[in-house]
Amino acid sequence: MVYLSNAIEKHCKEIGLCYEGPYKKWGSYGFQNGIIHLDEYYPNALSDTYKGVSGYIYSTKNVEFAKEQPDIPFVFTTTSEVVVENCEFIEDAYKEILLAESKGEIIINRYEELSQNKLDWIHTNVKKEYENNQDKLDYCSFLKAKFPTIIP
Repeated sequence: MVYLSNAIEKHCKEIGLCYEGPYKKWGSYGFQNGIIHLDEYYPNALSDTYKGVSGYIYSTKNVEFAKEQPDIPFVFTTTSEVVVENCEFIEDAYKEILLAESKGEIIINRYEELSQNKLDWIHTNVKKEYENNQDKLDYCSFLKAKFPTIIP
């Protein structure tokens, strides 16, 4: 479900920033013991990114020649055609993520609950990302809007 919305693309469209080309990806999540952990790097990031977003989740089985994505657990890619085994429409990604949390299928680390070490890490990395991506208008606009205390 975390791929139903790209926070950077959503931000740019909401503010009317015309941008051509692929949007930079934003994914503040990871896996621990096979369970996805979604981190809010700024206040209300979860609702800001997913509330009101709809989309489809497709699944398949037994895909020949699929290659495991080394940096993303449980993700495989292929250039071959595949047969879709299931298609699920998600009306509101935010509501579905909260439902998955209530079932223990996802862990949400809300901004207000983050440790000082994690907040310091976010501060350092957001600043670096902004400095190192000046050529990416979409990304810099997003970082400046969502982290105004870090990027004035």
